[in-house]
Amino acid sequence: MDRYWFLTSTTYGTWLPGDERGFVGETRDEAGAKQIHNLPGTPVDSDLPFLEAYARGAMKGPPIYLVLAQAEALLAQFQETARYRNWLLLAVGIMANHIHIVVGVPGDPDPSDVLGDFKSYGSRALNRQWGKPVSDTWWTASGSKRKLRDEQAIRNAIQYVRDQEHPLVIWVAEGY
Repeated sequence: MDRYWFLTSTTYGTWLPGDERGFVGETRDEAGAKQIHNLPGTPVDSDLPFLEAYARGAMKGPPIYLVLAQAEALLAQFQETARYRNWLLLAVGIMANHIHIVVGVPGDPDPSDVLGDFKSYGSRALNRQWGKPVSDTWWTASGSKRKLRDEQAIRNAIQYVRDQEHPLVIWVAEGY
């Protein structure tokens, strides 16, 4: 594999921009320049009530919280997607309100496309069994895409997935 990624996405409406728990998203600094704080080990933006209220008011349906059966269906679909794309799936963590994926890919595809494929095919699997949600989506737009530059970074990301609190499903490839 040529590139390794640590991908994260939240389910629709469960972790809005401005959230007091912290969030990774585009904000602006004092001068009005766009910024994003998403480097591992560095502080993220947090507690911007005006931004969270704006995001909540724009929602098209209730927040989506996954249950165990949905998490199991997602894991199976993520594994199938990786096999079909010839990606190396190393770890998956599925919680009620977000997912983490550690994956290796050949070449240098845009990580947004990689995450988009997982979310798109995951949505299809969920729609088949549970129907489309009122919001017409299971996921928030975009997500975090962190390049894992070396073996230690890969192992750290896998350990992070393994250590998630309150997981519905944790899966780690054999040997990791």
